[in-house]
Amino acid sequence: MWNSFNTGDYSGMIAETISLAGHGGKNIRAYYSRPITDKATPGIVLIPHMPGWDEWCRETCRRFTEHGYSVLCPDIYQDFGTGTPPEVSKRMWEAGGALDSSVMEDTAGCLDFLKSKPGSNGKVGVIGMCSGGRHAFLAACTVPGFDAAVDCWGGGVVASKDQLTPARPVAPIDYTEQLEIPLLGIFGNDDHNPTREDVNILEERLKAAGKDYEFHRYEGAGHGIWYYDKPMYRQEAAMDSFNKTLEFFDRHLK
Repeated sequence: MWNSFNTGDYSGMIAETISLAGHGGKNIRAYYSRPITDKATPGIVLIPHMPGWDEWCRETCRRFTEHGYSVLCPDIYQDFGTGTPPEVSKRMWEAGGALDSSVMEDTAGCLDFLKSKPGSNGKVGVIGMCSGGRHAFLAACTVPGFDAAVDCWGGGVVASKDQLTPARPVAPIDYTEQLEIPLLGIFGNDDHNPTREDVNILEERLKAAGKDYEFHRYEGAGHGIWYYDKPMYRQEAAMDSFNKTLEFFDRHLK
């Protein structure tokens, strides 16, 4: 939990960009933060959101590392070149989006990397926000080996046929029956994507399938509850849901 550390304990981490095996046999870039410790540590794959492989994602990696996690955030937009995160995201969007299949391969590569490290405790979770939340749900259902998943306001999990694209050919909700790990969902009730009704539909599908899930939904909050660099930030909801996320990951990964 936030501020639960002992002030007398040692704290240290390493954070850097690395290269690892990703989609199509390519090497992809990833931001990798991990604690300096002799203890075995759990892992988290943090899938970037639509603003890109950006500073906020990197800070969030380090934030989880402060709480004892080795975290990998892959550059899922690497196929669209380099530049500032907004520049790369714009090219990705204009090209029709990153392929779900490529993102899942990159996510699986990160999972394998974290589990292969000598200091791993063998457990890895996946989390994403916005489009990354959609990808986190998709990974939870289709990438074997994860132990827990967190979907933060993932838009597009529920999608009609006319919303599908070559890059996103299947609505993630259609894989619900394949979910075999605990799922946490964080949503704002004023969000437009996913809407309150989208979250209701997803919850009903999970409930009907008998899945292990818990949703936390916040009044007076919309999309991007945690984004302290944007007007959509909601301090009370952000801290409450971040603590719930830490508790969830601690329960299933530590």
